[in-house]
Amino acid sequence: MKGLLLLSYPVIVIAMMKFALYSYIPQRFQRRATFEEQDICRMIIGFKDGRNVYTRWAARQFSRALATMDMTDTVIVCIPASTKYAHVRRWKRFSQLLCKQTGAIDGFSHIEVCGNRKRAHITGEYELATNIKHLVNIDADYFRGKNVLVIDDIYTTGRSSDAFISAIEATGAHVRMAMFLAKTRWFGYHRD
Repeated sequence: MKGLLLLSYPVIVIAMMKFALYSYIPQRFQRRATFEEQDICRMIIGFKDGRNVYTRWAARQFSRALATMDMTDTVIVCIPASTKYAHVRRWKRFSQLLCKQTGAIDGFSHIEVCGNRKRAHITGEYELATNIKHLVNIDADYFRGKNVLVIDDIYTTGRSSDAFISAIEATGAHVRMAMFLAKTRWFGYHRD
């Protein structure tokens, strides 16, 4: 069945689960996507652009997926966007909404984007993976000993998320899980 299922792409990484809620179809493959998939992709792009209606939609989707988990001792942290402006626009309101809906702790203010990087999905360069210390400030004292749920919008290669998770864990935090709004679907073609 070609339906869009919640938690449809689990990947185990060293005793930690990674889940994507939907498939993301890159623009060049949209002609192969169903109407439902195209609609989901439109909402994902709206969310990435920081549009409020899609921010609320994304928070609801994550909240539904996390409904059976006890989130009271978990800090939610979003993987930084490419610029400070994009990071605040995309993640600040989302993080507030999701924490309110799940009872989790909002870790947004403890991650600071301090540099601009190229957007990996456009350039193919995963600068966050190789240069995280120069691009992001992480409040190590705050995260030490905390349980963390890492969230990002689109999982493509996993390089950026793996680098960010490693940086969070280096503070002494325990990353319980990583969740993504969508995982890129390549229709047989994959670029590394």
